[in-house]
Amino acid sequence: MAGVDGEKKPVLEMVQADGADEGCVTFVLHEEDHTLGNSLRYMVMKNLDVDFCGYSITHPSESKINFRIQTRGAVPAVEPLRRGLTELTDLCQHVLNTFEKRVSEFRSQCEEAE
Repeated sequence: MAGVDGEKKPVLEMVQADGADEGCVTFVLHEEDHTLGNSLRYMVMKNLDVDFCGYSITHPSESKINFRIQTRGAVPAVEPLRRGLTELTDLCQHVLNTFEKRVSEFRSQCEEAE
């Protein structure tokens, strides 16, 4: 997405307090809403290394999410985020493949019935 002055805005920002460890990070996801926020939160929380995961939408007129991850031990917060995104992508691909297969089967049945 291009900004006001033509610069491309980052899709993902990492916000970390000075002196904070890598296991406690807020990620800002631009141009996203509850659809990704809740799905990704669910996938990240399945990780046993995650102590806390939550998100908030800053304001209804802004399309960005503050996505917070806190991990146990020395696990950097970016790792559960990557894993959650990968697992969510795999899940969505499985749903799409299953849907397309069933639509194809349905169309074949309709053609046979004619």
